[in-house]
Amino acid sequence: MVQIPLFFRGTQKREKKMAKEQIDVYRDWLKIDATNRPLNYYQLLRLKMFEDDANLIRNHYRQLNAHIRKYATGEYIEESQALLNELAKAMLCLTDRMRKQEYDYSLGRQVATSTPVGTKRTLDQILLENRILSPEQLKKAQQFSEAVGVGLEMAVIQQKLAAPEVVMLAFAESEGLPFINLDETPVDEYYAPQINPVMARQYSFVPVMADMGKLILASPMSLDLDVVAQLETMFNMPVRCAIAVPGQINAAIAKYYPRDAVQTAPVAAAGTGTAPAPVAATPPKKKKEFHARQPLSEEGKKKRKNIAIITANFTIMAYMFTKMLVLQKQMNLMMDIPVALVLAGISCWIAWMVVTEKGE
Repeated sequence: MVQIPLFFRGTQKREKKMAKEQIDVYRDWLKIDATNRPLNYYQLLRLKMFEDDANLIRNHYRQLNAHIRKYATGEYIEESQALLNELAKAMLCLTDRMRKQEYDYSLGRQVATSTPVGTKRTLDQILLENRILSPEQLKKAQQFSEAVGVGLEMAVIQQKLAAPEVVMLAFAESEGLPFINLDETPVDEYYAPQINPVMARQYSFVPVMADMGKLILASPMSLDLDVVAQLETMFNMPVRCAIAVPGQINAAIAKYYPRDAVQTAPVAAAGTGTAPAPVAATPPKKKKEFHARQPLSEEGKKKRKNIAIITANFTIMAYMFTKMLVLQKQMNLMMDIPVALVLAGISCWIAWMVVTEKGE
């Protein structure tokens, strides 16, 4: 019997191992038989083409996310993480009202530009129609919102009338934005250090990914337009918001943007080929310095007195000229003299202060 050298035995084992790792994650894990690649987002989430039900889209995503996480150990860590990212990108796009409309159009869906995808409901309607709150609870939240000056979604959470994730899901639907769970889709380690820590803390957002040339930020509220403009200039790509639970955002900000966090220089966005120009930090306002005034000399006192007299006389003459020539009214000594003196006094005081500020 021919003995196989140990070296060749090891080679055979390595070849078997490599063959085992060459799997088709779409076919083997997601049970998708389609051979045309890349898959579109509807195929990836196993949805019918142009599905508009955001809740159904999220449910499919969560089921697939939980299924793929079973493979997130051992030799399939990289494949599973890459697939989880693809699933998250698909869900965030298809539950974003504006991005979904653009994406559907790119796939050939004929939708008028002015026609929104799906029917948009207000947060009040969603809370009632989905039986998240009773009418009495909604009224209580509305009164608290008006009294404290917070949004209705935050009022419901602070009053503990419903679970935070349920409330923020409803809020995301009312805004036409996707909802993201940071426990399932973590902060993007590549873009996080490039965000200004002060801006992230002040406006409560963290970056989660870049998809289809857009930077996706997670926040418990719609982003300020000025902040969006600054970030778009910094990263040279459009910015979109995904709604997240406030507690998750606070935890992420505490981790990635503590008080001593330092911002790294932004780099070129993927596919742009050029590095965006860094946004200059707003210089702090220079505080006005106050100096003790020196005593006036005799010449300075005389000069100030002359200016005050000239100003008073000019004011009285201007008042009389306006009254008699412009308005063509007769002078009333009992009324006009006190008015003229008051105006003269005010003008003297102004002249006095101007001279003082100039250091005369």
